[in-house]
Amino acid sequence: MGYYDYTSLEQTVNTVKYTAMWTVVSLILAIIGGILVYFLFIKGKDLKLSDGLNKLRDLLDFKIMLIEPILKILYLVMTIFIILISFNFITINFLTFLLTLILGPVIVRIIYEASLMLVMIWKNTKVIADNTAKVKETPEKKKKAEKSEEDKEN
Repeated sequence: MGYYDYTSLEQTVNTVKYTAMWTVVSLILAIIGGILVYFLFIKGKDLKLSDGLNKLRDLLDFKIMLIEPILKILYLVMTIFIILISFNFITINFLTFLLTLILGPVIVRIIYEASLMLVMIWKNTKVIADNTAKVKETPEKKKKAEKSEEDKEN
């Protein structure tokens, strides 16, 4: 009869048990931490923060988008990669080499521009929303100023 090491099975069960327990604890801590950061840091009204913390706050509040520089870097990396990999096709088929060398960067550029259009739509929508908020604030401020002047006169 074969010998089976039950201690390794027990050890595996304990590892899975502790991993599952830590996963649940991590999820609970992440939920609590996320809620606290959101309400105390991101939506906190009267916080005096340094420039670095203000940038972090804008980043966490999605006022600064990271996708644009990431897309630019990915575009450059993929274009260089496709140009370099196209030289691998010289020995196999010269036509494949030329098509990959010419059409590869063009296709990557089209995909990049399509992705960047979504970012530009977001930026333009944000500018429109900011301008709309400024326009709404201006008449309200004028009315408040007029009321305060009338109150001073009376």
